[in-house]
Amino acid sequence: MVDVSRVQKELTECNRDREVSGVSIALHDGGSNISHLTGAIAGPVGTPYEGGTFLIDIHLPGGYPFEPPKMQFVTKVWHPNISSQNGAICLDILKDQWSPALTLKTALLSLQALLSAPAPDDPQDAVVAQQYLRDYSTFVATARYWTEAFAKCASTGMEEKVQKLVEMGFPEDLVRSALKSVNGDENMALEKLCSG
Repeated sequence: MVDVSRVQKELTECNRDREVSGVSIALHDGGSNISHLTGAIAGPVGTPYEGGTFLIDIHLPGGYPFEPPKMQFVTKVWHPNISSQNGAICLDILKDQWSPALTLKTALLSLQALLSAPAPDDPQDAVVAQQYLRDYSTFVATARYWTEAFAKCASTGMEEKVQKLVEMGFPEDLVRSALKSVNGDENMALEKLCSG
């Protein structure tokens, strides 16, 4: 069983200084399931991810905090240690180096650090790792482009997306909340609206 009081304490602790740390956690889709959370990481300054907000799907196994949380990027990201296909993460503390002394906040901060310091010799995505090692400038340009395309829920283009989905017959308030929940990804928002 997940230790509910510990998780609630961790959520409070993590969100207390989100302006400084650049990481935050909320219940997934505003639900009530304490074992399904959504993390958010600000792209580190001085990297191609700067200015982006990256969402992380977090599932807490029954043995948490003695078992590591299962984390996966929801926001598409171009990085050697994160799958460009499904957001799977290659990070030791999410596997065999996990310790109950670590918290969800330290895990998110570790992911933020991973964005700053890729480890292409231990890749999750071999294609990205090869590009990082052989053609660094193209890697940076691609990572920056993906950040602009997927991790910036800027108001630019948002109104057009809202308009397009409203014209399909969906109520505007539902459209806005669907777009917000998927970080502005129009196709994912449409999927969500159709399945809701």
